[in-house]
Amino acid sequence: METILGLDPGRDKCGLAVMVGEQIVYHQVVDSAKAIAIIQQLCQKYGADRLVMGNGTTSTSWYQQLEVSLVQQLPIVTIDEHNSTLEARDRYWLMYPPKGLQRILPQGLRVPPRPVDDIVAIVLIERYLNLNI
Repeated sequence: METILGLDPGRDKCGLAVMVGEQIVYHQVVDSAKAIAIIQQLCQKYGADRLVMGNGTTSTSWYQQLEVSLVQQLPIVTIDEHNSTLEARDRYWLMYPPKGLQRILPQGLRVPPRPVDDIVAIVLIERYLNLNI
């Protein structure tokens, strides 16, 4: 069973997710300054086989930091993150169905009440898996 760590890198915050086999066992939005330490902890806890990361604006500097900083050398794969935030917003409402007045709003007008970077990390893992079927 493969364990994949997903990273949606950003300047201020990052989305992290861990998929073991076909199950998401962790997802969280974290402060960018703490992301590498948390990635180290996740690698130790889950024994990650690879890291899948979005290829957005900050990805080059994140890639370099990860190669230097990670104790366990993981293969790092970059994935196209085009439209991943929109996809994650839609996924948010599937994972956390709207309540109250949010239910009557069309989905395109709903704004999740929190950042969805962790769900973007899940989307990136799924995109990686779909490329490698």
